[in-house]
Amino acid sequence: MSRPLSDHDRRKQISVRGLAGVENVSDLKTNFNRHLHFTLVKDRNVATKRDYYFALANTVRDHLVGRWIRTQQHYYEKDPKRVYYLSLEFYMGRTLQNTMVNLAMENACDEATYQLGLDMEELEEMEEDAGLGNGGLGRLAACFLDSMATLGLAAYGYGIRYEFGIFNQKIVNGWQVEEADDWLRYGNPWEKARPEYMRPVHFYGRTEHHPDGVKWVDTQVVLALPYDTPVPGYRNNVVNTMRLWSAKAPCEFNLKDFNIGGYIQAVLDRNLAENISRVLYPNDNFFEGKELRLKQEYFVVAATLQDIIRRFKASKFGSREIVRTDFSKLPEKLLGGAMPPAWDICVRTCAYTNHTVLPEALERWPVPLLQHLLPRHLEIIFEINRRHLERVASLYPGDVDRLRRMSLVEEGGQKRVNMAHLCIVGSHAVNGVARIHSDILKATVFKDFYEMDPHKFQNKTNGITPRRWLVMCNPGLAEVIAEKIGEEFIRDLDQLKKLEKFVNDEALIRDIAKVKQENKLKFSVHLEEHYKVKINPNSMFDIQVKRIHEYKRQLLNCLHIITYYNRIKKEPNKQWTPRTIMIGGKAAPGYHTAKMIIRLITAIGEVVNNDPVVGDRLKVIFLENYRVTLAEKAVPAADLSEQISTAGTEASGTGNMKFMLNGALTIGTMDGANVEMAEEAGERNLFIFGMRVEDVEAMDKKGYNASEYYNRIPELKQAMDQIAGGFFSPKQPDLFKDIVDMLMHHDRFKVFADYEDYIKCQEKVNALYKNPKEWTKKVIHNIAGSGKFSSDRTIAQYAREIWGVEPSLEKIPAPDDPQ
Repeated sequence: MSRPLSDHDRRKQISVRGLAGVENVSDLKTNFNRHLHFTLVKDRNVATKRDYYFALANTVRDHLVGRWIRTQQHYYEKDPKRVYYLSLEFYMGRTLQNTMVNLAMENACDEATYQLGLDMEELEEMEEDAGLGNGGLGRLAACFLDSMATLGLAAYGYGIRYEFGIFNQKIVNGWQVEEADDWLRYGNPWEKARPEYMRPVHFYGRTEHHPDGVKWVDTQVVLALPYDTPVPGYRNNVVNTMRLWSAKAPCEFNLKDFNIGGYIQAVLDRNLAENISRVLYPNDNFFEGKELRLKQEYFVVAATLQDIIRRFKASKFGSREIVRTDFSKLPEKLLGGAMPPAWDICVRTCAYTNHTVLPEALERWPVPLLQHLLPRHLEIIFEINRRHLERVASLYPGDVDRLRRMSLVEEGGQKRVNMAHLCIVGSHAVNGVARIHSDILKATVFKDFYEMDPHKFQNKTNGITPRRWLVMCNPGLAEVIAEKIGEEFIRDLDQLKKLEKFVNDEALIRDIAKVKQENKLKFSVHLEEHYKVKINPNSMFDIQVKRIHEYKRQLLNCLHIITYYNRIKKEPNKQWTPRTIMIGGKAAPGYHTAKMIIRLITAIGEVVNNDPVVGDRLKVIFLENYRVTLAEKAVPAADLSEQISTAGTEASGTGNMKFMLNGALTIGTMDGANVEMAEEAGERNLFIFGMRVEDVEAMDKKGYNASEYYNRIPELKQAMDQIAGGFFSPKQPDLFKDIVDMLMHHDRFKVFADYEDYIKCQEKVNALYKNPKEWTKKVIHNIAGSGKFSSDRTIAQYAREIWGVEPSLEKIPAPDDPQ
């Protein structure tokens, strides 16, 4: 088979990525050399590959800075309503290539580095991922920033500049081992510290009640130091800001410490304050009620609110004076009854997005902890709750049980503050992230609140940015699409619907299959380098990548692998559809079951990959250290996308959308955004199996009995007996007893109940894969149906329906254009 075109050669022929670029190649080379010169220290004349990366990054950054300044001036002149997106996670990945794509510089930079004897792809590989997130929620925030800039919104992302992001995952003897992610060790060319906007954040202390009001005194102060990162829109010269806060100890030390020689200790104790921004908590969909975590949450909110109010007051560009003092107008410039004006402003300004229905993920902070860390805030929460319950009582007289259910403070055992309830009461809008999820919120988790204030509840189905998740990671497919329907789809993904009329077009079928094959060959090379496993590039690439969690049911995938393996072993001469099954994802370090699931996957791989009877018809690979950068390689290469959570548990999913857009078919349950994907592409073009939400509810009522399935389905029994009997762990026969015990006796996510239907559905997948033309037609239906899942659509809906602002496709003048 011929080798695929290198990305370097492909870039030469791709129109969608900007042919000429911003500046001519010789100017880029001059700037590159200037930056390289300043990068090299006097006593070191030999440049390393990292020096070249920094020189290129700084050359590209120069093009951002002028646009960045002009964008901010533009906002101050127009004084639009501003959007503030607060998140504890921003999972940005790498910035260099994304910036080049959005500024239409990629070809010019590629040519410039090529003429300098360098390989741009090699330089891009030097960049550390900014892994300041766990998974879907953090990556969604990153996609939203891209879309907010592309839609010309005056929007800011606010979060924490973690010194250590999501851990690096190593697989050692089949087990996950965590390593700290020291992503800043070489510096970060994309950020700018802004010490002039440092803000104090207070903790601890006590309250004093005086006739003229309440004072919060004797607090400990931590300073929040902002670092700004530019966020470019797609070819519109808009550059917004992501501002991340870093914790710094203040300089004043207690002088009495000096007198007793405690100066050294006082300086060392600064670390305790600065620990606030040290490390990202590595839990996804799980609430960790630690004091440090609460500190992180309050730290980002308190610093951000001060910054927002400062910007609101000084509404003129560069102004240090207070221009506005009337805060009743705040909701008109930000997003934004019986309660006092301050509360009314809060409600009209804030909106709340809920990302999960899993009970263990919803925050419930112990009252004693809040009392200790934020004593004044606890008093205010109690007062908010008092007024809220007064309203509930007046609307539902005598309904004591409803008062208990709707209280912001949960009684019984240790008192806790239910943060989701506080968010609902304190916001003018509450939304879920896929239609089925929003319906579940209204019907179950927040039913009482929905009955009381139905107008607050909305749906905003998640999306992904087509810049990173198509143009950047899959240039071959982007080019094939552009040749058929033009390039407008990059900023208006609904245009992909135009592909429907080409679904029987022989040339398009051939081109899309060819791009997929090239992506698979390229990924095969990567896999063989990293895993020393020979990959059959004609096999189906069956991929499940996401956090390892019981509800995402990697175990169901494992049972299919074992079943398929057993079938091949039983009839080795049959024509089996070859598969390379890849599972990747990180387990939270304290999540025992998730870590055991990883060990099971690697153990199955050891047996399957070394069985000569199976050969290259089945391979199992655990993708180590799954992260944004690895997703950008895996997603374009996938044939089959596994989205197999128990119905009613995955709020939306966004990996499902990335695979759909990049030409993989989905095997999935009717959960999260899968439901809407099936609607958009036609259910016949996905492989849908398993219980629906109502089936799961019915089973919960009658009781789920795993052994009934185990005893009734011989292939399931065989697979479970192999796991339990040490077939996959001969040296430690009872290695997986915890997993077996969980599946047999307390499986909340009902793996066995969907096993039979899943296996049947996988048989349909195998049959269709043998007919490449029909397979590719379904792929085209999926790509054509994926327009809805652009984060541009999501953000346009947030803007119009929650934030009260209008998106704009207006291009603002570039720095070298006249204003």
